[in-house]
Amino acid sequence: MRLKDKVCLITGGAAGIGKATAETFALEGARVILCDVNEKAGRAVAQRLSSEADFYLVDVTDRRGVQSWVDDVISKFGKVDVLVNNAGILRDGLLVKMKNGELIKQMVEEDFDLVVSVNLKGVFNCTQAVAPFMIRQGGGVILNATSIVAIDGNLGQSNYIATKAGVIGMTKVWSRELGRYSIRVNAVAPGFTATEILNSMPEKVLEAMKDRTPLGRLGQPREIANAYLFLASDEASFITGDVLRVDGGMVLGT
Repeated sequence: MRLKDKVCLITGGAAGIGKATAETFALEGARVILCDVNEKAGRAVAQRLSSEADFYLVDVTDRRGVQSWVDDVISKFGKVDVLVNNAGILRDGLLVKMKNGELIKQMVEEDFDLVVSVNLKGVFNCTQAVAPFMIRQGGGVILNATSIVAIDGNLGQSNYIATKAGVIGMTKVWSRELGRYSIRVNAVAPGFTATEILNSMPEKVLEAMKDRTPLGRLGQPREIANAYLFLASDEASFITGDVLRVDGGMVLGT
């Protein structure tokens, strides 16, 4: 019960790593409050967890919506102990694709902007909404989802990598700005993880992912959730400004 009586907010909690984190936190005694744009799936997760879980329909790109969510949580529970900025999307594509000296395809500007809006601005929106309350209450924990591709790079993910590298940068600066208030800020960088997003990938691509991972398999959402659990708990009380890789030893190459 490492999170007993803690009020924990989790964005993107309807599926994948967010869902696993919500389940793990609930088992550890937390009051789990998850949000997502997928209302049906999100409510189903909250209902399965326990009476100590709540769901809110929130788009993290909507600044007013995020503030309203946080304000409502504070009005009901009086505090926010942990924020997990997990919500994120993919819109992969090469920067440019050339053939015989001619440009035939490139990353769509709208896809770049959308990924930045969700993965980077969304983290900013949620953290800025929560931080003043954590300061007033005398402390808290902020955990941000980044990725190993932010560290090693990966083909076809200019937009995604830009956001995840930005999250690492914000994690570093927020740990400095908020440390004086006993607020710890860390990030988790998963490797290839067996979430719903991989269901549509060809088997040969999945096998290639496994081959590039020294442990020889994909990560499981619960394994990433356990990293969040450790960083959220008092066991990590002297850890801040760090990026924890949970990737099976993977180092991406060209």
